[in-house]
Amino acid sequence: MESKGGKLTAWAIATVVVVAFVAYMTTQVIRPAALATPRPEAAGLGLPDVLFYVLAVLTVAGAAGVALSRNILYSTFGLLTALLGAGALYVLLSADFVAVTQLLIYIGGVLVLILFAVMLTNRITEINVSNTSFGLFGGFLLFVSAAPVLLAVALLTPWQAGPAAPLAPTTQAIGDAFLSRWLLPFEVASLVLLSTLVGAIVIARKEIKAD
Repeated sequence: MESKGGKLTAWAIATVVVVAFVAYMTTQVIRPAALATPRPEAAGLGLPDVLFYVLAVLTVAGAAGVALSRNILYSTFGLLTALLGAGALYVLLSADFVAVTQLLIYIGGVLVLILFAVMLTNRITEINVSNTSFGLFGGFLLFVSAAPVLLAVALLTPWQAGPAAPLAPTTQAIGDAFLSRWLLPFEVASLVLLSTLVGAIVIARKEIKAD
């Protein structure tokens, strides 16, 4: 109990320190800008705004289902909802390449792999594992500490209101950037991925013993 109480105290102190630092830096950056920039007048909600709020609620609801559900199958479908909502938000931000990447990699690859693992594991839906750590109290403490900071950022930031930019394809621009300005990091990332695949094969392969 003493070690658990010590960990909880250290976690709480670290949370308070981090949130206090973020709050201090936020006030130093946002407050001068908020005082210097007039607040834009509120405009009526249009169809893109309504779609944004609906997709945001859908994404948060899916993420909450992943975190709060005790059934791994329900958590998987909650993850599907959250990833679909995030992909739709990318579309609203005119990030077509990121949206398609979200669908292909996370939904078409990672989520399908998780579904196969869930469906092919015998009686996995009957397993009920409860976490007895102090994560619930620590998460609540983090929420209470961070929520005022996030709310202050949202309210004090001088958001610039204006007409939405027209949708423009970004795939060609990203490809040109990868093969020109960011060529070296792109090649380094490819080498890291290649070494990861080779390492996974070496670790997973079976030892062949000579007769």
